[in-house]
Amino acid sequence: MPSKKLILRTYLTPEEHAQIRASASKAGLSLSTFSKRVCLGFSVPSLEHQEARIELRRLKGDLGRLGGLVKQALANGAGRQTVHRLLHELDARQREVQQVIAAIR
Repeated sequence: MPSKKLILRTYLTPEEHAQIRASASKAGLSLSTFSKRVCLGFSVPSLEHQEARIELRRLKGDLGRLGGLVKQALANGAGRQTVHRLLHELDARQREVQQVIAAIR
């Protein structure tokens, strides 16, 4: 049974084709899917942005775990002022990471 999907043909220069192929690859999509999304006005996710978001979330989790270790040091008798300063600094870094994650979306 023949496919009911239609084929769209377009003429491109070799440079245009290479540029579109590179953009599709950068987005982690096939050339067909990339072209369809762009032509229909859908968003094209950037693979680099997805990887950056994942890395930033991992960093945010690491900061949270580090904060837990600092609190544990406080419970074990470490210098109270030093620990509180570190906790405030960690909290500020977590907020910065969260803002960057939100900006990438």
